[in-house]
Amino acid sequence: MPLLDHFRPPISQQHSWESFHSNWATRLADLLNKELPPEFLAEEQTHAGRLEIDVATYETGPSAYSNGVALLEPKTWAPPVATATIPLVFPDTFEVRIFHTSGGMTLVAVIELISPSNKDRPEERRAFATKSASYLHQGVSLILVDVVTSRGGNLHNDTLDQFSSGAEGRFPKSVELYASAFQPQLRGDAAEVDLWFEPLKLGESLPTLPLRLTGDLFVPVDLEASYSEACLRRRIA
Repeated sequence: MPLLDHFRPPISQQHSWESFHSNWATRLADLLNKELPPEFLAEEQTHAGRLEIDVATYETGPSAYSNGVALLEPKTWAPPVATATIPLVFPDTFEVRIFHTSGGMTLVAVIELISPSNKDRPEERRAFATKSASYLHQGVSLILVDVVTSRGGNLHNDTLDQFSSGAEGRFPKSVELYASAFQPQLRGDAAEVDLWFEPLKLGESLPTLPLRLTGDLFVPVDLEASYSEACLRRRIA
């Protein structure tokens, strides 16, 4: 299936890109789970950028008893007025997370499907690049896939800006559609990132990229197969 433009007519008039991105993330997770060893699991995570905080509510007065003696819950403490308040941006998330499940759920890799909002404003691009770089600093492998035609910019390059000022490993400024893999490595005392990256073009096939799980254990991420399946499931010719 050649890469189509999901952000402009005629496809955008009949199929929402949000639905397609969610479906593509699911197909990627399904495909990976066929390839992953039993101790690994891929799960899709999709939502628009927002903050979700669990707030504990404390009541004053007795709420429980021990040996007939009322126990009081702690009272809330009111902080002073904040010195300053600034806006905080949370990027859209259309991603597949790969976990190592032995001894708990440990995140080892992430595949990000970039959304128009991720590329919209400078603060949103910075938030996405910061999130991507934080994965790498934690030793989490990362793949970025950008098929957004309705916004300019290159978040692969923006992610590199978070930890490298050199020209190596970057796309030319003219490249706005691409797929890239970042594999953080510790070689001796040196922390490095191995890169695989390819520009994408409408009407052409998508590549297969390597994704490191742990050590020297890699799996292929067949973007073409998952994309074709997503198009088939959404009846996109």
